[in-house]
Amino acid sequence: MRTAGTIVSLGAALLLAGCGFHPLYAIPGGARGGVHRDLGSIYVEPLPDKLGYELRNAMIDVIDAQNEEAGAAYRLHLTLAINNEAIGVQSQTVGTITQTAITRYNDTLTVNYELDDARTGKPITSGTETGLSSYNVLSSPYATLAVQQDADRRAAADIADRIRIDLAVFFSQQPKK
Repeated sequence: MRTAGTIVSLGAALLLAGCGFHPLYAIPGGARGGVHRDLGSIYVEPLPDKLGYELRNAMIDVIDAQNEEAGAAYRLHLTLAINNEAIGVQSQTVGTITQTAITRYNDTLTVNYELDDARTGKPITSGTETGLSSYNVLSSPYATLAVQQDADRRAAADIADRIRIDLAVFFSQQPKK
């Protein structure tokens, strides 16, 4: 039975090799070769506001960059826009008075990114990623703010990961130097 599993695994490997499949994060020249080296040579420019700070830090973490402006081969410019939308509304009528309260929000985070050559300043690639964070309105305004910030931070981390994937695919499709 073990031999059959080995034969199936070997057959699958040969089929994948025949179709041109190769791992995105293949490390051809050592511990930090290929796409890892390219991603690590990106300087992520600062963003305003607390959520911008969180997004920048998440981006630095996922690309595993030293994030030093001197010596960086690329500069990543990010812009962040947030759209806040009430999606849950609850009405309560007491006598002749109707009270309406918002009970749930969706924050849509939109991040535009542009990767520039650090030497020439010319854009190399760009794109847009969007994330959604949802949270409930709680009885305490402080608690509502805390859950909003946590939801937005998680959405920003997800967007940073998707930008990393976009950039990794871009670098993997470039001709080898």
